[in-house]
Amino acid sequence: MSGGLKQGSFTEHVFKILVIGDSGVGKTSFVHRYIRNHFSNQLKLTVGVDFSMKMIEWDSKTLVRLQLWDISGHEHFKNMSRVYFKGARGALVVYDMAEESTLEGALSWKLDLDCKVVTDNGRPIPSVLLANKCDQDKARSKEPCLMDKLCREKGFAGWFKVSAKENVNVDEAVNFLVKHLLCEESPPEEGQSGNITLRQTPEKRPSKCC
Repeated sequence: MSGGLKQGSFTEHVFKILVIGDSGVGKTSFVHRYIRNHFSNQLKLTVGVDFSMKMIEWDSKTLVRLQLWDISGHEHFKNMSRVYFKGARGALVVYDMAEESTLEGALSWKLDLDCKVVTDNGRPIPSVLLANKCDQDKARSKEPCLMDKLCREKGFAGWFKVSAKENVNVDEAVNFLVKHLLCEESPPEEGQSGNITLRQTPEKRPSKCC
């Protein structure tokens, strides 16, 4: 689902973004932190799909409406993923740094995503890998170079250590994905390359593989 509609002096974009990964990795907490700037330990596991929206005044000429689809990580609902994935323009793929097995689960979700959704050019839709719960004492952190290599191999636009609880890199991760989506929406001018180039300040620069 995409926008690009001109409304007077600005352009409006509508992006459907999937939030996927195994059950219990903190997808719903991440969405709640991003949408409402709120965290709770009492959130129930998602059944089916939860839907949230957020409007961003990206700049003086660009309005972005995000539709975040928080997909249940239960195997039963993973089997229905083709229905939920339809029309998606980007994805946040989440795993729990304190549970290493959920990284394999995240890679399985990414593979399923790439098989079922592509851009208008036939490429996988942009996706960002989120290493959630980085605030926990038992969080296991892989070397950044290994994560960079994993991103390149699996086709992620980039990755972030995040914490929904402590609000670490939540906005930064979503904004990074949105930048990719806006670049996909805007064809390069004549004589320019179609490659995506993202400029970020050093202190907020994510590990990325584009």
